[in-house]
Amino acid sequence: MCLAVPARIIRLIGKNAVCDFGGVNRRVNIQLMEEIMPGDYVIVHAGYAIEKLSEEEAQQSIRMWNELLKMVDEIKLMHVCGTHEESIARSGIRSLLPKNIKVISGPGCPVCVTTTREVDEAIALGGLDDVIVTSFGDMMLVPGSEGSLMDARANNADVRVVYSASDATELARNNPGKQVVHIAIGFETTAPTTACELMDAPSNFSILCTHRTIPEAMDYLLSSGDCAIDGFIDPGHVSAIIGTIPYKHLSDKYRIPQVVAGFEYLDVLLAIYMLLGLIADESPDVVNEYGRVVREEGNTLALDVIDKVYTKSSVKWRGFPVIPGSGLSLREEYREYDARIKFDITVDKVTEPAGCRCGDVLRGLISPDECPLFETECSPANPVGPCMVSAEGACSIAIKYGEHNA
Repeated sequence: MCLAVPARIIRLIGKNAVCDFGGVNRRVNIQLMEEIMPGDYVIVHAGYAIEKLSEEEAQQSIRMWNELLKMVDEIKLMHVCGTHEESIARSGIRSLLPKNIKVISGPGCPVCVTTTREVDEAIALGGLDDVIVTSFGDMMLVPGSEGSLMDARANNADVRVVYSASDATELARNNPGKQVVHIAIGFETTAPTTACELMDAPSNFSILCTHRTIPEAMDYLLSSGDCAIDGFIDPGHVSAIIGTIPYKHLSDKYRIPQVVAGFEYLDVLLAIYMLLGLIADESPDVVNEYGRVVREEGNTLALDVIDKVYTKSSVKWRGFPVIPGSGLSLREEYREYDARIKFDITVDKVTEPAGCRCGDVLRGLISPDECPLFETECSPANPVGPCMVSAEGACSIAIKYGEHNA
């Protein structure tokens, strides 16, 4: 059983409960829940109660699902956020959607869209004398042409996992005889944190800048026509920084509706419901469901920092060609912190993982289980591509929650 509708608990039986799913009674496991009583509403996924809802939330959810079931057109919605994919898979939302309504994953995982060339550059930096490379944990296992950062560390490269850019600059200050290079990865959410560190960084610190911006990738997806998208669920974290204004030109240019969404089950459910309403009304608006966090103008302090330190550049994404204006490069006054310039690194030949279709997953062309390597040659224990490595990767999430078996 794999349901995302609210169920009302009728009675408790040890570690289980009998639940009412709209007139159908089923037994579910309640070991993952605390303080559950008859009459409570819960979300059930894969036979387990995983979240408790208030009666108001449950009734709202039921009303929305009843409306969704009336939809008749073929609809394809895309999100561009790894946390949204996690929420959708964990709550089992796809399992209840009518077959004509699909929610697909796009390029919302920063580790996943990082190119093999950039991984190779990071590994090359790790091979230099007196250089410490710092990286977020997700990047350590991403395969390059000839191994990963984890492999480089096993071969005596000084590669260390950090939790923030400030950890990396602190490491540089504590090791004045070493050069510290931070792998600066992420979208508009993490770009300002890197920028803040560069504004007061020690001279022995630099970054391999791989920051990217989401709206330009969305623009490419719409302009290419490769994946017919009827609406976007816009990312909550990114939107908290950039606001809702940067999405408006996409709606104007392509006549496509968008909803900025939070990350709870009902946030995503409401975003889908709102998008379907916009589509039915032929209204290409940008609606902010996540108003408790996201403002129209975004975080102006963070945006000012981004503008001060970076300039727009055109970069390649994994699975994509060069996307104009989708990268962030350091401005001239901060070029001394650019590791590519500081160490004059070059990568001559790049070898992509054979058979890996991460690029097609990121573009929404296939689902994870349509890759021939999925769960056979490529698994969390032996990842071939970054979508299986990162906790925000669609393939990793599909394995974790068993969506491919749902």
